[in-house]
Amino acid sequence: MDDNLGTGHNKSPSCAGGQRSVRDNSIQYPLWPPMTAGCPRTSTEDVDYPVEVDFAYDRIERELFSRDGSDGTRSGLDRWAPLLPPLHAPGLGEGGTPLLELEPDVFVKDESRNPTWSHKDRLNRCTTSAAVALRAPGIVVASSGNHGASAAAYAARAGLPCVVLAGPDVPPAVDSFLNAYGAVVLRVPWEARWPVMRQIVDRLGLHPVSNLTRTHTGHPFGPEGYKTIAYEIFMDVGVPAAVFTPTGYGELLFGVWKGFLELRRLALSSSVPRMYSCESAAAAPLAAALRQGRDAAHVKVQKTDAYSIVAPVSGYRGKRAVTESGGAALVISDDQLRSAQRELSGHGLWAELSGAAGLAGLREASGVDGPAVCISTSSGFKDRGTCSGTPSDVVNPEWKDVSKHLRHAGLSI
Repeated sequence: MDDNLGTGHNKSPSCAGGQRSVRDNSIQYPLWPPMTAGCPRTSTEDVDYPVEVDFAYDRIERELFSRDGSDGTRSGLDRWAPLLPPLHAPGLGEGGTPLLELEPDVFVKDESRNPTWSHKDRLNRCTTSAAVALRAPGIVVASSGNHGASAAAYAARAGLPCVVLAGPDVPPAVDSFLNAYGAVVLRVPWEARWPVMRQIVDRLGLHPVSNLTRTHTGHPFGPEGYKTIAYEIFMDVGVPAAVFTPTGYGELLFGVWKGFLELRRLALSSSVPRMYSCESAAAAPLAAALRQGRDAAHVKVQKTDAYSIVAPVSGYRGKRAVTESGGAALVISDDQLRSAQRELSGHGLWAELSGAAGLAGLREASGVDGPAVCISTSSGFKDRGTCSGTPSDVVNPEWKDVSKHLRHAGLSI
């Protein structure tokens, strides 16, 4: 099947050649259609194994990673088109986020600078592109957070309907995003979202851009968008010693790891960073899977404010990234997340509580020598409590009252 699938667009610069099992790379499939239900040949009754996109790496020009490697007309994800699935959906300027140094050898990759204020924009540019190429009548996503907001934006940009299956407690900011983009929002009980999503896919033909399976496989094109984070880090500081990643299902963790693997495969680097998953203690299925020696695990979800990284089940991608990179699975409490969130705020970065997990993981880890990158995934505006706290005081403008408030804040008057 041709990359263009009859879209009428010019031939894609993508060097994507097919799909392959993440469990067994020797098992190959065509590039189309994306295998959103995982690999049928390796999956078992207990674990669904995902597939990933394979590329003709011998066609990748090393100049792509030079400072002037862009042709001048492409930026963000479009710059990296040869190493991505065909980008048939128009973009919103995603990617190209800043890498900020907090202290010597500690960097933060601020993904809140993406169009919908989270890393999910990189994923949804790729998954929505699949829907456009397949001429799907729309997309469907199960999400109460960043994924849904981002999917709705990219669907709107591509002129596609978007159905978002959200939980009953959607944060106000996320609900505002969804409604602004014209998404059809169905608030259903948490456990009902995936069964309803399967019915929408089967009955209406909408393209699923989030997980459909018992253990997480997700969309095979999605983590490819996250590889670009690794490319950008490499262009800024080379290969760090470690990367700390907020982790729910592990797609971001896997995508960043794969990006660094590709840099080594292209002989642009000789090493790969240790990958650290940073999960909320309210669930932490990847940590449970590694502890139990399993490829994936189911856990009971406890109450937490870090809703974006709470997952009842893990997937095989995350296990591979952590174990093969020599990293570790870190379990982070809400108190540790709040401390990291305050630390980031002290540097001028307002991160979602879940998004601060990377820095919290770094502060928890031991034995990290050399540069470390903490990925901050989303804006603090996405937190549930945002806009519902106590407003700032109204102050009498007389100097007597002004100086009182300044002294109370610790300023010398």
